[in-house]
Amino acid sequence: MVPFSRKIVLLAILFATFSNGFGQTLESSNLPILIIDTKGQEIPNEPKIIATIKIIDNGAGKRNTVTDQPTYAGKIGIEQRGSTSRMFFPKKPYGFELRDTSGIEGISASVLGLPSEEDWVLNATFNDKTLLRDVLTYDLYRSYSPYYAPQHKFCEVIINGTYEGIYILFEKIKRDKNRVNISKLEPKDNLGDALTGGYILKIDKTEGNVSRQWTSPYLPPNSPQFTTPIQVEYPKFEDMTEPQFEYIKKYVTDFENTLKSPAYADSAQGYARYIDVNSWVDYLILSEVCRNVDAYRLSTFFYKDKDSKGGKLTMGPIWDYNLAYGNADYCNGEKTEGWAFDFNRVCPNDGFQMPFWWDRLLEDRNFARKVRLRYQALRPTVLKTETIHRYIDSTATVLQEARVRNFTRWTVIGQKLWPNFYVGSTYEDEVGYLKAWITRRLAWMDQELMTFGADITATEPTVLPFQFSVFPNPASTEVQVSFRLDHAAVVKVQVYDLWGRVLREGTPGYLAPGDHLVTQSLPTSSAEVQFLGLEVDGKRMVVRKILRE
Repeated sequence: MVPFSRKIVLLAILFATFSNGFGQTLESSNLPILIIDTKGQEIPNEPKIIATIKIIDNGAGKRNTVTDQPTYAGKIGIEQRGSTSRMFFPKKPYGFELRDTSGIEGISASVLGLPSEEDWVLNATFNDKTLLRDVLTYDLYRSYSPYYAPQHKFCEVIINGTYEGIYILFEKIKRDKNRVNISKLEPKDNLGDALTGGYILKIDKTEGNVSRQWTSPYLPPNSPQFTTPIQVEYPKFEDMTEPQFEYIKKYVTDFENTLKSPAYADSAQGYARYIDVNSWVDYLILSEVCRNVDAYRLSTFFYKDKDSKGGKLTMGPIWDYNLAYGNADYCNGEKTEGWAFDFNRVCPNDGFQMPFWWDRLLEDRNFARKVRLRYQALRPTVLKTETIHRYIDSTATVLQEARVRNFTRWTVIGQKLWPNFYVGSTYEDEVGYLKAWITRRLAWMDQELMTFGADITATEPTVLPFQFSVFPNPASTEVQVSFRLDHAAVVKVQVYDLWGRVLREGTPGYLAPGDHLVTQSLPTSSAEVQFLGLEVDGKRMVVRKILRE
């Protein structure tokens, strides 16, 4: 992993070497055009400044020309947004709010055919040179999950007469009947059912607006030097009352306490009382398909409505996927093998760690089984490799004209931008890498998910009838494995986790018939359950559950 201080230096060097094609102009496009005029003002990080916007969108299949009559025109408040992308890349991401003629009050309106609202995001998609990773992920999720994901539209943007390239217009995550459709929580709602929702929470960096937050009482697994801050995205800081803050803090902490308890998997009294399990399953599948290096620990949103409306923690909305699908050169982000939920084990010194929630949920065989069955049901349809490839090809075709202008304005093809793992010589190379990565990733998941939720403790001898015991159990550092062979065989002793990953292996080797006693060390792990298997002549014969002290 690149240390953060060195990362800043590298990004600064890259910033200084970018070649900007300021001579690139835009007259017409097959994409919608956004023309923003700040009257010469620089757009700051915050606060928003007043500007004007013209949106030209003549409809599907029609060209848009900068001189056309705008389909929307008015005032906006605009500012930069984001963290790394804002600070180190010259193509800035923006957030803007539609405003009335005074430029002060926000107003709602439909933008590019999306449902009416006042707050919008312009994603610069700078270090993803396919320009596709974000939209692919949102559309993939939307194709299989009933839970809300922000809608989007590609567009080309001109700011103060300068062509700025392709952007993706996104709905901003916020409470709204057309976005996160939960109850409106007002300052007067401090008792009873009204107090129980709605809330939008997140685990993320603390860039942007100030929000109420607390620290989870449980340290991240494998990284006890760090903590997990939980932020309140909605209600806003200035609108939230103390009873509301204390309520949602207690609700999430009760969930965590239950998840840590011995009866956490109980169908009536366990974690399922607190969370919408299906939303957590859908989020996990998406995070693993794209192996988002930020999954579970950054840009991770979840929300809660009133108890009378379901009232459980729902995972999502999904957000921010430019570093997914092999587009990160740190913390195994480029690999098609391995789980994104193993981040704390792979990068225990990164300052932003996953909470313990996901490890604990996957220790529940019922939850793990749900993940496997959901994935297997989706794999022949929306997660079919050819289906995803067709989406990539068709979307790249839509961008064919505009991307020439974009990469003339920003000459980044062939250059390594942090944190690219792969650097293609052409746009087609970049798309080819994305498709090949997805092919290998899904093939790997097909095999590795087979153990999720499998009742491996029920395995019985299939070839050799022999005695087998493990003691002590529970155990802390090592166990004694006693077994009897009725003929000579090659023996291995393996310790593995709930997902079938071998954590430790002992190889007694070729053993004669008779009684044997083998000492097997146990791996250091926060997991409360592991398994020990005896492999005889290449076949796993028996398995025993080991409880960890």
